[in-house]
Amino acid sequence: MRIGILGLGRIGAFHAETLSGLDTVESLVVSDPFTDAAKAAAERFDAEVADSPEAVLAAGVDGVVIAAATDAHPGLILACVEAGVPVFCEKPVARTMAEGVEVLKAVEGRDVPIQIGYNRRFDAGFVAAREAVRGGELGKLHTVRSTTLDPAPPPAAYIAASGGIFRDCSVHDFDIIRWVTGREVTEVYAVGGNRGADYIKEAGDADTTGAILTLDDGTIAVVSNSRHNARGYDVRMEIHGFTDSLAVGLEDKLPLRSVEPGATFPAGTPHDFFMDRFTAAYRAELTAFTEVVAGSRLSPCTVADALEAGWIADACTLSLHEHRPVTIEEVRQA
Repeated sequence: MRIGILGLGRIGAFHAETLSGLDTVESLVVSDPFTDAAKAAAERFDAEVADSPEAVLAAGVDGVVIAAATDAHPGLILACVEAGVPVFCEKPVARTMAEGVEVLKAVEGRDVPIQIGYNRRFDAGFVAAREAVRGGELGKLHTVRSTTLDPAPPPAAYIAASGGIFRDCSVHDFDIIRWVTGREVTEVYAVGGNRGADYIKEAGDADTTGAILTLDDGTIAVVSNSRHNARGYDVRMEIHGFTDSLAVGLEDKLPLRSVEPGATFPAGTPHDFFMDRFTAAYRAELTAFTEVVAGSRLSPCTVADALEAGWIADACTLSLHEHRPVTIEEVRQA
């Protein structure tokens, strides 16, 4: 199988490394506006360099991985679909929901598969949680808690273009809550604060947020996010039902310190970055994409799936700025 990669920044280079280690991938064709990045990846992974996305598509690739800047996502997705080449694109589909909806309209009814990158769907813990919930092991749910805490904020340039913490960070929590529970969010209420880097506040964003989501069956989900977690990269979920409760992420690399007398948990070196925490999940995600390319599997995360998490993020952003509950239907109709 021959796979093209568009964008060789941090995540693109990481995907190139992962793909080069898959038995089903025979060769890579890489392209990046910064030619040095493409050349470095080519040398490292014995890949072919193409000077443009069009050249990648013309190079006989079986599938394309898009890891370019967000603004480029819509055009690159549509170019792949027009060329009849299966495509994997890192989230989000587009910078705004309006653009994302236009992409969805443009690809509806097309036979070319599109997979959007939400890696937590491939993490062993979240997979087991979904199976337990869907299998009825917890009974009827009443509470879900989801946490994503970054060890340090990203650069100012990233913050300025990210769309805000709910769209670039919390959206992973929103997607995994939907995926694990099988329920839709109907209403949100969000709060936020700025206790750290001034450039985040200057960009009109919060560095620490909390959101309460009401699901369509009455389950309450509580989402906690921060750009500042000095102990490491913390991603967890708790799911509480009337029969049982479970947790994802309670393992020895959990970046949390217990002060209970005699407690030794967690005993490992804390996770310090998302690539460390989700290495196996990324490998499983891209393995799934090769199966999508081969036609043996349907897309495990479609454009429509990704937009649902985006609506929740937009609702939380509006709630934060206007200090009120916001329904998902309100932002859909805006």
